[in-house]
Parts: sequence; C-alpha cells; structure tokens
Amino acid sequence: MTNNWNGEVVSIQVGDKAGSKLVVVKEARAVKGRGLEGDRYFHGIGTYSDRPGPDREVTLIESEAIEALERDFQIKLASQDTRRNVVTKGVPLNHLVGRQFQVGEVALRGIRLCEPCSYLESLTKQGVEKGLLHRGGLRAQILKAGTIRVGDTITPSSID
Repeated sequence: MTNNWNGEVVSIQVGDKAGSKLVVVKEARAVKGRGLEGDRYFHGIGTYSDRPGPDREVTLIESEAIEALERDFQIKLASQDTRRNVVTKGVPLNHLVGRQFQVGEVALRGIRLCEPCSYLESLTKQGVEKGLLHRGGLRAQILKAGTIRVGDTITPSSID
C-alpha cells in the first residue's frame, strides 16, 4: 500500500451506554487501553464489552463508505448512526489493518476490520449489513494517548 495519502477527521461520536444513540462531539480524549472518554466501551458497558480487547478502543469509518451506502443502496445514515467513533475522509481504512497511523496527536494501530452485523442493522435500517460489507470501518488500538478533534489530519505512520 502506498503511503501517499492524507485524510481528516470529519466527525466524532460517543455513546454513554450500550444501544444508546451516539452523540456528536467536537473532540474526545483517547486513552490507551480504554478508548474514548465518554464512550460506552471506555466505561466497559458497551454491548460487546464482555469480549474485551484492543479492538474495542476506537472504531473508524470512511465518509466515502457512508456516501456509497446512500448511492448504491439508497440508505442514508448520519455519522452517529454508523455506531463508529470517528468518521474519516480520504483514509484507506481497510489497508490499515496491522499498521500504525496518526490522528492528530494520537497514534493508533489498525487491529481488524469493523464488519457490520445484524445488531447494527437492528439499530439502524434494513440493508445496512449488506450495504457496508467490507466497508464498515476499522477497529483500532490507541498507542499514544491524546485528544482527537474534528478537522485533525490523519496520516500513515512511517513506523509499522
């Protein structure tokens, strides 16, 4: 994969408990081993918190995938409806599994793809699971703490 890309944070959202509507925020503090302050997984009360691991710290999705969902499947979702913490633009998330990258001052490592599931579809709209297949985002681990802000630049790390 080429490292000739630069992206940005378009939106940030957190939810205070399992199944709750996510709230759009301008910034969120990323804490190693915990996730984003104010989010259900940070507090260990997310739907899948009984399966802990570094892949529960931060989830990201491409704004381009949300746009494709509307274009290809006529399903419109707001950023918070995706159930992902960070919406990006210009970032090849699927290519970041096993790789380090920077989101502003925060260093992340892509752990695995964040494939859509029937639970996501039950909280959103019929067809979301199929429409976001292989473009549902990325689960990432926080390597260096800091604050993620809307507008932050996202860049590949020179060290993997």
